[in-house]
Amino acid sequence: MHIGLIGGIGPAATDFYYRGLIDRHVASGIPLEVTICHADVREMSRNLNDRTPARQAEIFARLVGRMKAAGAGAAAITSMGGHFCVNELIPISPLPVLNAIPEVGAEIKRRGLKRIGIMGTRTVMESGLYGSLASIEVVLPEGDALDQVHTAYVTMATAGRVNDGQRQIFLEQGRRLCRERGAEAIMLGGTDLFLAFEGIDPGFPLVDCADIHVNAIYRTSAAV
Repeated sequence: MHIGLIGGIGPAATDFYYRGLIDRHVASGIPLEVTICHADVREMSRNLNDRTPARQAEIFARLVGRMKAAGAGAAAITSMGGHFCVNELIPISPLPVLNAIPEVGAEIKRRGLKRIGIMGTRTVMESGLYGSLASIEVVLPEGDALDQVHTAYVTMATAGRVNDGQRQIFLEQGRRLCRERGAEAIMLGGTDLFLAFEGIDPGFPLVDCADIHVNAIYRTSAAV
């Protein structure tokens, strides 16, 4: 199936999804058909901070309309943070939306996890990735640490690159959530967090929401 991706939020996340789909399609020998439309990460951040999901859903719906005109049969948001408006987008979207949230919940259940730490934007952390973790215990960075993770993540995602200071924040907070708060694994609730963890062993198990989502998109895109 021809897939439409809402990209740009942020640039590294778009690349993660695109390359992930390419790799899976090459491995299976099934041609990839994809259209990517660019959303403005700064505009989305404003709507996220202003708590105006309906406004962002309208922006995404217009982009999905372009994808439909290009021949796409389904659409996906290439950002966990961007899913803050997915419930508002689904009813107005011109195409079916491949929602990451139920996919993440199903993977957590499959792995049998009962207590999980989470990092990403403040909204992602405080909502337990938009309610997908309601059946398990969620532990978050506390006090100033939550603000540090949020700020480091948003800055990294906007720039599309990670620096040593940001990486250290994520590693330190992940270790604390596991060693001091009893988390069995750390959920990467921000798509761009792969920048901080790629190629290293953090010393604790990870649940990569974006990779789970890419797998789900691939299953749809590979269908004939």
